Amino acid sequence: MKLGRASICPAMVLVALLAAGAGTEELRNEKVVVVEDRLEPGEARSLRGELPGVVVYLEDGKLEITPSGGKLRTAGIRRGEAVFEPPQARTLKNTGSSAVRLVQVDFPGPGAPETWGTAGLPPNYRLIFENRYARVYDIRVPAGTSEPRHTHKDRVVICLSGADLVHEMPDGSREPSTLATGEIAWRRGATHIGHNIGKTDLWVIAVEPK
Repeated sequence: MKLGRASICPAMVLVALLAAGAGTEELRNEKVVVVEDRLEPGEARSLRGELPGVVVYLEDGKLEITPSGGKLRTAGIRRGEAVFEPPQARTLKNTGSSAVRLVQVDFPGPGAPETWGTAGLPPNYRLIFENRYARVYDIRVPAGTSEPRHTHKDRVVICLSGADLVHEMPDGSREPSTLATGEIAWRRGATHIGHNIGKTDLWVIAVEPK
């Protein structure tokens, strides 16, 4: 599968935040290193990109991005936008009027060439992009509704709108799986039926490393 929108989005030039010592590390395992970061209006930061990764924006905003030895460019960003970023050094500056918040998911491994596509996912999920490092998709489940049975792989979940959830497992057991707005979590692969039993709509970006 082609990288699609992620291969041409101007915001893809963000680089590994952890390598530059920026942001707060949220989780780390053999598959991912996850950092949350925030740039205030007018704040600039030089970043040293050492790993490929995915960045997910938690707010709308504007950035000026200057690659090492390259020309400055401006990138408009949107809440819930997820883009692939190659390992490359950049300087970022927040040129908007509000803070830019983002989550960086870096991949320490070499990835894998197989393509997963939408296999196992229910029709209400939107595939954002897939490449050799990850499959990234958008999950939205309205309050009081359920999803059909589906299968996830190991993944990072980044919650933009939290909800009270219950997962119904193949053996009939039910497990709570509530997510809070802004929560970042590592979830193991599983097959289940998802129930949004709360009064708020769920919105999550899932990043499945290969």
